[in-house]
Amino acid sequence: MSPLALVSVSDKKNIIPFCKELVEKFNYKILSSGGTAKHLIEAKIPVIKVADFTNSPEILGGRVKTLHPKIHGGILAKRNDQQHKRDIEANNLELIDLVVVNLYPFKKTVDQGAKWEDVIENIDIGGPSMIRSAAKNHKDVSVLVDPSQYQDFLEERKKGELKDSYKAKLALEAFQHTADYDTAISNWIRKERGLQSSKYIESYPLIKILRYGENPHQKAFWYGLSNTGWNSAEQLQGKDLSYNNLLDLESALSTVLEFGYTEKDELKTDMFASIILKHNNPCGASVSNSASQAFLNALECDSVSAFGGIVAFNSNVNSETAMHLKDIFLECVVAPSFDEEALEILKVKKNLRILKFSKDQLPKKNQTSTKSIMGGLLVQDNDDGEEKTENWISVTNENPSNQMNLDLNFAWKICKHVKSNAIVIAKDQKTIGIGAGQMNRVGAAKIALKAAGKLCSDAVLASDGFFPFADTVELANEYGIKAIIQPGGSLRDQESIDMCNSKGISMVFTQKRHFLH
Repeated sequence: MSPLALVSVSDKKNIIPFCKELVEKFNYKILSSGGTAKHLIEAKIPVIKVADFTNSPEILGGRVKTLHPKIHGGILAKRNDQQHKRDIEANNLELIDLVVVNLYPFKKTVDQGAKWEDVIENIDIGGPSMIRSAAKNHKDVSVLVDPSQYQDFLEERKKGELKDSYKAKLALEAFQHTADYDTAISNWIRKERGLQSSKYIESYPLIKILRYGENPHQKAFWYGLSNTGWNSAEQLQGKDLSYNNLLDLESALSTVLEFGYTEKDELKTDMFASIILKHNNPCGASVSNSASQAFLNALECDSVSAFGGIVAFNSNVNSETAMHLKDIFLECVVAPSFDEEALEILKVKKNLRILKFSKDQLPKKNQTSTKSIMGGLLVQDNDDGEEKTENWISVTNENPSNQMNLDLNFAWKICKHVKSNAIVIAKDQKTIGIGAGQMNRVGAAKIALKAAGKLCSDAVLASDGFFPFADTVELANEYGIKAIIQPGGSLRDQESIDMCNSKGISMVFTQKRHFLH
């Protein structure tokens, strides 16, 4: 008796050669409906229409085609179950051995900006039902949900009886396929109607198995959406990205985005930014009148830590900038674009990973970020909202000068991306000392101030959190700091203000904290 394959696909890629081989080499009969049946008939492939098979017409404008006992009975029947055998005979069921189904293009319809009513009509009902039925009964039925599976199935079929392990693998992929589909639908409804979800549901396909995680003994996997985020970046040269590379690239890019981002020369003359990052913390940052000068300024802050670091630019990388980049060992460089001459220069660093991340590929603001904890996830809004400088207040007798205001703004933007407790010392819109991730704020200040040394004279200091005591201000004064920016909000704020007033230091409260754990 010929095996029976039910074929109903939205994505018709390779379906004709696949069905031809099923019929001609393996003697399958093809059962199909709607557009798929028409497509196969036009290709001269013999087809049994579902309506003829069930003796029931398609109804409700095609919403109901395959939701019928003869379809689901033929899929779900267990071949070796005596009760099932009696039901098969009593209901004149014909067994279905292979289900080839992929679903209405829901995600594509959403991405095209379709109206609510049109998106609703692209929610597949019969397809997921058939897939789930076949996957449940995978001991007896094979299920294919993607054209990429067709050739493997044919190769396995040539070997003879399909192995249970192979059919279980197909079932796994089938349930993941429907889960991904349902996730897209539920998240679309939530976003469209502004609803609060009682469950956090996302679905990310595997992009790549990484060589290892943070350390060589740790396995690591990269999951993500296609054509989104780092999966959409174009790697122009270099080794494969590592787990640590991806984490550092994320931090570097998010920092440089504070200063605008464009492939073209659309930036203000003093807003070309370069960030050098190491171990998830900026070790040098600058804005200047060119990308090359911004990089040199950032490198000057801490050239020792920059060794083996990540560099991010917010503008095109030209040959002049590339000449500076090739003189230091770096892991990655990311920018919105690169001149051909720059790429030629950087070819000598064959292991250097160069990534083009265009402006159009940037994620939308106000998305969420997640961190895993034992038994769950923490989810929060990204800290990427516009900084409202009109809410900043000068709280000291001495107001910062115009140049100091520029440096305070710059230092505050960098401090936001340094692990807390964070202190950033800046002068002439470049960092000269950074203290990151210390257990107390004055400890972070000591590191940053000592790194900057004599350059601290007339420089500014940014702190990501308030000062619980006046000790940080007192220490800053010893090094010559002339302006400080911090959130404010401590019960002892007045002590810090009084210390500033006694030392002739200006202080600005942003009234907004930027902890980064």
